[in-house]
Amino acid sequence: KISNPTSATHHQQQHHNLHHKMTSQEELKKQTGYKSVDDYVSSGMVVGLGTGSTAYYAVERLGQKLKSGELKDIVAIPTSIRTKEQAESLGIPLVTLDTHSKLDVAIDGADNVDPFFNLVKGGGGALLREKMVELAA
Repeated sequence: KISNPTSATHHQQQHHNLHHKMTSQEELKKQTGYKSVDDYVSSGMVVGLGTGSTAYYAVERLGQKLKSGELKDIVAIPTSIRTKEQAESLGIPLVTLDTHSKLDVAIDGADNVDPFFNLVKGGGGALLREKMVELAA
């Protein structure tokens, strides 16, 4: 078996580029998730928590701000078991649509995040609502 050192380094280089690209997209999702909480969530709100990587960071941020006392009297409605478990582990109080049918803000995962922090998603609101009703049922 003859190993070809050039192809190996080339492969590593490709892998590195791929990893770097993923990291920056992940970093963008984190910034966006955090920013959505910073910009849109204030004390006393009912927050819909979506699913997906951006929403994951938003839930993480919500947990931090509740813990630090920056936010108070927040209740959240999760749209998935995963989000529910994450929120519970962070001590975010959860409610259902039965008791809180009006949401102040809903944070759902973005399929694509552009550099201006716009969440690019088709029909997200209605879908989020359906998922929530399903979960609440």
